Amino acid sequence: MHSAWPLFAYNRRVQRWVLFCLLIGLAACSSSVHNKDAIRQGVIDHLSARKGLDLDLSAMEVEVSSVSFRENEADATVSFKPKGGEGGGMQMKYTLERKADKWAVKTKAEAGGSPHGMSDPHGGAAPGGELPQGHPPVNPPEPGKGK
Repeated sequence: MHSAWPLFAYNRRVQRWVLFCLLIGLAACSSSVHNKDAIRQGVIDHLSARKGLDLDLSAMEVEVSSVSFRENEADATVSFKPKGGEGGGMQMKYTLERKADKWAVKTKAEAGGSPHGMSDPHGGAAPGGELPQGHPPVNPPEPGKGK
């Protein structure tokens, strides 16, 4: 029985080592794409792939302001600012879907609305409805027809 002790101790060390490696591997795999950099890359890939969008992303600072993760989806607010410039920037909201080890921006139909977080600029009012007091006319009179 004395000769079995070294084998038992060796097996115990191997089991601990395997368990440690397994836990580290699982932790690395589960969180590798749940970060702001992965979301940022998904938005940049989406904008770069859009045809007809004349946008120089290399001249812009793209920053994920906030993100909330669900199982295979994420909602992110992304800010765009000119590099080295002051002021002037904008924020957009995106819904993204995890596809393998990357994030992809969902289309309007998939996201249940605009993937860019755009809403009705008229606040849901019917066209031709009253504008707030002091708001300039939407359809100015044609020249020569008077006011």
